[in-house]
Amino acid sequence: MKILFLEDDPVISDIVIDFLIDSIENCSVEHCYNSKEALAKAETGQYDLYLFDINVPGISGIELLKTLRAFSDATPAIFITAYQELKYLKEGFDAGANDFLRKPFELEELEVRIENIKRQFNIDEEIQIKEDILFNPLLCQVIISDEITSLSARESAVLHYLISNKNRVISTDELLQNLWAYEEMPSDDTIRTYIKNLRHLLGKEHIINVRSKGYRFE
Repeated sequence: MKILFLEDDPVISDIVIDFLIDSIENCSVEHCYNSKEALAKAETGQYDLYLFDINVPGISGIELLKTLRAFSDATPAIFITAYQELKYLKEGFDAGANDFLRKPFELEELEVRIENIKRQFNIDEEIQIKEDILFNPLLCQVIISDEITSLSARESAVLHYLISNKNRVISTDELLQNLWAYEEMPSDDTIRTYIKNLRHLLGKEHIINVRSKGYRFE
């Protein structure tokens, strides 16, 4: 699990980072002290979770998430904040947050909330697509009737994104914006090839081609 952590307090940052790496399996953390740096990392990297403080240098964590959501970035996000007013809770969820944690908090509570996000979005877990079809995003493998097929890292990322957004139509642009850095973006034909390969492997009934709009995983 790869986390982008925005927190301007160095003491809190060190404590949280050490805890996450020790407590969350397969966890790595990239830390930023300000929203400008966090935005740059989010635009060029791929993350499983955003952990954002609200009151940080530059634009607030809430405004940062609004910006990311405007570019179809669906990465799960948890806000942490010392603010106690209800309006920040409302603004956070309106901005697209998936969870909210007020300071001071127990580190174990943060772990529980992250594990809940992992379950909701099938992060680092083996995913059952069908009774005889399993997908392991960590190993980039699809297991069909006990036969293992290895996917490329990009094919695995596309499949994981579609599954994480099940029953929602995902456009090619959304896949590009969420899975590739700007300077590395492939052509639309490359995305179509990835989808074609996945449909051939899993069956066309699981990845629906919605004409002129994109793809939907069912």
